[in-house]
Amino acid sequence: MPKILIIEDEEAVRENILDLLEAEDFETIAAANGRIGVHLAICEVPDLILCDMMMPEIDGYGVLTVLRQEPSTATIPFIFLTAKSAKSDFRQGMDMGADDYITKPFSRAELLSAIINRLEKHATLKRYLSPRTTINNLSPKMQLLEISLHRTIKQHKFQEFEIYYQPIVDIASGKIVAAESLLRWQSPELGIVYPTEFIPLAESTGLIVPIGKWVLKSVCKQIKIWHDAGINSLIVAVNLSVIEFNQPDFINKIVNFIAINNLQPNDLELELTESMIMQDVSSAIATMSKLQSLGIKIALDDFGTGYSSLIYLKNLPINTLKIDRYFIHNVANDPQKSAITKALIQMAHNLNLNVIAEGVETEAELAFLRQHNCNSMQGFLFSRPLPAAEFENFLLTNKCLYI
Repeated sequence: MPKILIIEDEEAVRENILDLLEAEDFETIAAANGRIGVHLAICEVPDLILCDMMMPEIDGYGVLTVLRQEPSTATIPFIFLTAKSAKSDFRQGMDMGADDYITKPFSRAELLSAIINRLEKHATLKRYLSPRTTINNLSPKMQLLEISLHRTIKQHKFQEFEIYYQPIVDIASGKIVAAESLLRWQSPELGIVYPTEFIPLAESTGLIVPIGKWVLKSVCKQIKIWHDAGINSLIVAVNLSVIEFNQPDFINKIVNFIAINNLQPNDLELELTESMIMQDVSSAIATMSKLQSLGIKIALDDFGTGYSSLIYLKNLPINTLKIDRYFIHNVANDPQKSAITKALIQMAHNLNLNVIAEGVETEAELAFLRQHNCNSMQGFLFSRPLPAAEFENFLLTNKCLYI
């Protein structure tokens, strides 16, 4: 049965919950205050946490803040137990990453319903992000990958990661106007691990949160280095996962990294996919609008491969539409792809959006995009992704190619 951690300073309440859950065959652990609760959560990694909001030493908000920043506990379902009923208190906790509230006094049925509901939703999310059911179902390589990734993040060995940059070129002028940052991992145990292998694993385990934070911090630092080298008008794009995007402190982190490096907000562009936006359109739009109001650019990545978001496109606060490489491959000779790509370019321009074609590999594809007024392109035809030092050298030795 699932393991549940109860963090509650009132002994009578704590013992009643323990008795109730043990009668239902749940495995339980308990803490009498927030400090002990944080320690047990990190050591035991329970399947769900019930936490009193008002406690001495560390209150429920403090417990939640610490656990959402810890890789091993970042995605554990968290339910507040509270005697408060003000909506503002509920909103504060939900904004910080709580999953639910139970107002004291509560019945046995109310408690069990909330627990079962959250456990089922979390199980569904884990199945969505990673199709495995247990680690024993993974191949030996994937088991080692998961163990290595956990160890790398826990020991803060971020030097194993490296960020590559792929140029984005203005089609009309041939100048480099932006770059997309792409993460690589050189594992001591496994060698080079491709993003298609470790990124889904990082998302399913919550490790994407500290990894994503490191990427944003590193990219902003790199932009500052390039500014100091005289490269001042290069926009750098960063890909986001849905878990990062929904973190309660996400916007504050970005604002802080921009300020520390003395950057302008429009030096950075955040790439979101259709599918992650469509999971909760209203919430995504609210976050995107806030980012855009701060001057940070937003790109809709891999357009055309997710949900049917044409209905929502006119309402999305975005600056750039990136057409997925599937539609670009052989676009000059495929009538269906040709028709779709032309329509997407025209639609984006009608919405005053910048259009970038991904995965351009042939002169024929580039000629088609130029003919139909696509703004920019990226792909192996121009350059593969490059390590930061090689990318900088590429720019400085080809000064006519960037603005």
